[in-house]
Amino acid sequence: MNATQEQLKVKLEQALVAAFGAEYAGVDPVLVPASNPKFGDYQANVALSLSKKLGKQPRAIASAIVEKLDVSDICEPPEIAGPGFINLKLQTAYLEAQLNLIQADPRLGVPTAKTPQREIVDFSSPNIAKEMHVGHLRSTIIGDAIARILEWKGHDVLRLNHVGDWGTQFGMLITYLREVYPEALTTANALDIGDLVSFYRQAKLRFDTDETFQETARQEVVRLQAGAEDTLHAWKLLCEQSRREFQVIYDLLDVQVTERGESFYNSLLPGIVADLEKTGLLVENQGAKCVFLDGFTNREGEPLPLIVQKSDGGYNYATTDLASLRYRIQQDQAKRIIYVTDVGQANHFAQFFQVARKAGWIPDDVELVHVPFGLVLGEDGKKFKTRSGDTVRLRDLLDEAIARFRVLLEARLKDEGREETEEFISHVSTVVGISAVKYADLSQNRTSNYIFSYDKMIAPLGNTAPYLLYVYARIQSIGREGNINFEQLRINGKITLAEETELTLAKHILQLDKIISDVEQDLLPNRLCEYLYQLSDKFNKFYENCHVLKSEEPIRTSRLVLCDLTARTLKLGLSLLGIQVVNRM
Repeated sequence: MNATQEQLKVKLEQALVAAFGAEYAGVDPVLVPASNPKFGDYQANVALSLSKKLGKQPRAIASAIVEKLDVSDICEPPEIAGPGFINLKLQTAYLEAQLNLIQADPRLGVPTAKTPQREIVDFSSPNIAKEMHVGHLRSTIIGDAIARILEWKGHDVLRLNHVGDWGTQFGMLITYLREVYPEALTTANALDIGDLVSFYRQAKLRFDTDETFQETARQEVVRLQAGAEDTLHAWKLLCEQSRREFQVIYDLLDVQVTERGESFYNSLLPGIVADLEKTGLLVENQGAKCVFLDGFTNREGEPLPLIVQKSDGGYNYATTDLASLRYRIQQDQAKRIIYVTDVGQANHFAQFFQVARKAGWIPDDVELVHVPFGLVLGEDGKKFKTRSGDTVRLRDLLDEAIARFRVLLEARLKDEGREETEEFISHVSTVVGISAVKYADLSQNRTSNYIFSYDKMIAPLGNTAPYLLYVYARIQSIGREGNINFEQLRINGKITLAEETELTLAKHILQLDKIISDVEQDLLPNRLCEYLYQLSDKFNKFYENCHVLKSEEPIRTSRLVLCDLTARTLKLGLSLLGIQVVNRM
């Protein structure tokens, strides 16, 4: 609910009390945006819900409310429609005043949170010795957008990368490298990431087929956990090699994240088991220590246990997740912990959340949120893979998007007879190519699978990043053509609204604070994408119907300020999605 809607809600609540008495204080006036612009901007539907209680017709109730309703500073005189809907249309003068207020505000009228708090966003989470692939794309992009929006709202956000940097895979890999390439375990940069991935695959094959190798690998894990110097040194080298490759991707995506891998919590795992034993939750089952869960059963219908310590004394993901959760509450002092992972892990999160709650580790003022997302599918509707059937490397995917947009850009420049520098072409291709990938992902409802299509994501029309960026660049070109100092206009320029497309655009701009507030709560970035797409569409309709530079004063200045406000809104919204703008395309 934006500021205007909040004001109207309060006034309706006051009118309800004035019309029917104090017992109606706090009754929801059911104020919603109008479904059709011809009915106005907002609609209060409370009269229908009160009909039975008051024993009156809804229209009579609506009339009594309107009689006591004073919205003359915000709206045109209220109208009653249908069976008893109260329709409210914002005054043009009110809209102008609101726009003139926010155009002088660097935050464009978006307030910070009333109660800022420490929030943790756990996202990306690749595995050491494996390349980041398309499966990491959604977690990284969605997590970054959520973190940016929470930061903009004034929360103290800790962006955590829970990297898979511990466990059996290191025993396998170190054991294998001791045999075939021991220099990699003693010398920095002896391997590149592709070699490391190849060696990991070979090590996994040996582990799955060779019992002697398997036992040696397990002993190597024990040595790692015990802090054996040579094994620890080898582990650090392997981690560093992977981190360098991850950083290349994060730099390309303009993503900031703090690594705190599984190894960070290793020393805390025995304490987790000991404390669960004290609560009486822990049960020994076939040598393993488990917690049995409510509402979870195996295929035979028997209660499903969550294993926190295996029969060989080792720990698993759930133990580490419990340790990290408790650390984040006790040490990091987080009030909301947000996990951005694929929907396939939903049960895992439900299970270890349940264990933590049963153990009494979750204070009443701490919220745990799993933010699930669907799969990335190819255009054939199957899991997105290369032609050879391999998982698509994230670096290759991003490079391909940049290259494809460059082809389109060069063709357009040739058609327009424009000559641009290599620096310009490279910069625009990179920004728009990366933006196209990000926006195509974020514009989908994250809970659904989505089809990855280079052609659709780099298209200049439709709900795509290039379309939005073209609109932004068009506004900058208006400024260049008219030699306009937009910053100066922000100080002195005033908006007046007359044409219908101006009013439509203005009303949409004023919805920004509500949209960002919604995403802050529901963590669905596609709502912001849809808002920005509609903003771009409404601007284009305004631009087609209203002269800007050729208008007479004071209309010219007013429309220039409206153009600038649109561009600033676009730029802010896109930046919260992790998308840069370009001044020229």
